[in-house]
Amino acid sequence: MPANKYALLRYRIIDRCISNKYKTFPDKEDLRQACEEELYGSEGEHVSVSTIEKDLYAMRYESNLGFNAPIAYNKNYKGYYYTDPEYSIDKMPLSEEDISAIRLAASTLRQFRGISLFKTSEAAIDKILDRLSLHPARGEGALDQFVQFETAPVYRGSEYLPILLESIRKRVIVQFAYEKYSGGKKKDYTLHPYLLKEYRNRWYVIGLNPEKDSIVTFALDRICASPKLLNGSFRVKEGFNTDLFFKHSIGITAVQEVPQKVRLRFTTLAGKYVESQPLHHSQRIVRNDEVALDVELYLCITKELLMQILSYGPDVEVKEPASLKQQIAATLRNTLKHYN
Repeated sequence: MPANKYALLRYRIIDRCISNKYKTFPDKEDLRQACEEELYGSEGEHVSVSTIEKDLYAMRYESNLGFNAPIAYNKNYKGYYYTDPEYSIDKMPLSEEDISAIRLAASTLRQFRGISLFKTSEAAIDKILDRLSLHPARGEGALDQFVQFETAPVYRGSEYLPILLESIRKRVIVQFAYEKYSGGKKKDYTLHPYLLKEYRNRWYVIGLNPEKDSIVTFALDRICASPKLLNGSFRVKEGFNTDLFFKHSIGITAVQEVPQKVRLRFTTLAGKYVESQPLHHSQRIVRNDEVALDVELYLCITKELLMQILSYGPDVEVKEPASLKQQIAATLRNTLKHYN
């Protein structure tokens, strides 16, 4: 498997450390700190010792890289060195394809520039661009002249992401005032937060409401003021699994019911889009010909699923289950009343 672009950056940092004649025999922690500082600065820890171990192995033995780096370990000095003192992977510069790929990845991450949670990532990407001299050369147009990214608007509530993430990581109870769209009254809630989830450019926090002993979801744009961390800590409710909680759902709604088989039939044209971008990870094609595309999905019936189906208009037909077919039909009948 080809090395990812950030691994290639670490290889070059490791190479410079091992080749440094003024600070010889760096150990794994020296290499880790060097990569951490050059790529991410002093904030946070983004490079582990195990990553460095894998990098050293790749530089020595992975044939697809072509480095064949003569790295050895000196037991007396407890550090690494090159058996060939003239060796350096700098003789194998990044290709134009590699540089373009890194530039594109960095520009993609910059779309999160307005969200406070990603400020450190923004700084890290800028550091990478600076160190690789990836700014457009004279006479070369900026990337945004050739590529237009879909820039997500920054919705209210994204400023609460750091404090909520801290409460999740540290298992600290959080409290905030919340105003539902229905009702319009503010109410204070105490929450054991488990998970942050983004859906359609909006952020949600999922956790346990200790008053009702139930898992609930709050939209961050309806939190009225910055959440407060309380003195109490919590344990995640037994049986809760972040990977499984939304496994059988589309969107932000997770219902406590058994998922069921859903069969949808799309017109040929709409089917090409559904085939290239599946509605759900459980999607399975059961028919694909010049007449229609039929897919089967295994999930729970939620509001988001209904909205997804309705967005295809006349290009989709619900084949089963009958209950879902009836729900879609009722929604369409009610919609038509607005146009009579």
